[in-house]
Amino acid sequence: MSVVPIHSPDLDASEVSWFAPLCSDDYQFLGVPDGDLRSNWQNTSEIVKRADQLGYRNVLCPSSYQVGQDTLTFASAMAPLTEQINLLAAIRCGELHPAMLARTVATLDHIMRGRLTLNVISSNFPGEDATSEYRYQRSKEVVEILKQAWTQDEINYEGQIYSLKGLSTDPVRPYQQNGGPLLYFGGYSPPAVDLCGQHCDVYLMWPETEENLAERMRTVHERAVAHGRVLDYGLRVHMIVRDTEQEAREYADYLVSQLDDEQGQAIKNRALDAKTMGVNLQAASRDSADSDGYVEPHLWTGISRARSGCGAALVGTPDQILSKIERYRAMGIRSFIFSGYPHLNECEQFGAKVLPELKTCSLPTVYGRVPETTPATPLGIGERR
Repeated sequence: MSVVPIHSPDLDASEVSWFAPLCSDDYQFLGVPDGDLRSNWQNTSEIVKRADQLGYRNVLCPSSYQVGQDTLTFASAMAPLTEQINLLAAIRCGELHPAMLARTVATLDHIMRGRLTLNVISSNFPGEDATSEYRYQRSKEVVEILKQAWTQDEINYEGQIYSLKGLSTDPVRPYQQNGGPLLYFGGYSPPAVDLCGQHCDVYLMWPETEENLAERMRTVHERAVAHGRVLDYGLRVHMIVRDTEQEAREYADYLVSQLDDEQGQAIKNRALDAKTMGVNLQAASRDSADSDGYVEPHLWTGISRARSGCGAALVGTPDQILSKIERYRAMGIRSFIFSGYPHLNECEQFGAKVLPELKTCSLPTVYGRVPETTPATPLGIGERR
């Protein structure tokens, strides 16, 4: 399996991130709403604070409408409650006027003193049914305007959707003076791949077979090279890690033991990205899995029965999970966004059993900043730092 050239080839550490379930995506039993776990400030903020304490380097804060807390408001509130962790805040392009979004992000970046990263989202708005081409054109223009706002004295932009002339950028410079927060992006259609290759820094993928991931990385790399750029790559995947493989597989079965497939489909359909190419690919992985839902060793697709978006989990022992992560690293993946159900419990499971064995970093350090890494500890698996 060929290795794709990446922006940080000499980086011997990984950005290991967790997930903030802002969009009612926390369960004891997948697809069965739990009052204490439904999207709320108390539960979600506790997850982020615990991830910070355990040494995770970033946390994805997603965006939705019908079922979600507001992402940027949440991130702003978490800034003084965390010490080291970055926040990967989703921005839904077009939701705010681009110049106002530039100001909002710059303000938040100052509040966080540079611990802000951004996940660029291009899905439909509530009630909207735009074409893929339009959505990615909108995102492209938003990102180009943001970059002008963060690096130039004026915004002068003429696009298909936005037209801005002579707009001062004096109040909207971010804390990060090397071009603003790092841009993460995930998308599978040709316009999405081209947008990422031209303007973003980290291409995020959902779990598929290693062969499919490698092919996807090659496709994105070709588009980045066409724009004179080289990217880094990330993987968003759920996690079930236990002391024995049998325990891990039994927990995967337990997680879906009360799932009604009609309710699961309803949960998937309510998401604004439910009809995208990426979601369809997650469903295809499940369709090609074995009778227990495994599409390759330790990659279980059962999550996709009741979730739009990332639909598979790594399932196994700490050693098996570490081996799988190392295989992904060998492919060129440097950023990992993990999650699990319930999110606080799995954050602690992974944080105790696997995280201490990984050398970690905040990925933005390789973009012109002084690298700061935390080496894997000599502690035995399962011991806390």
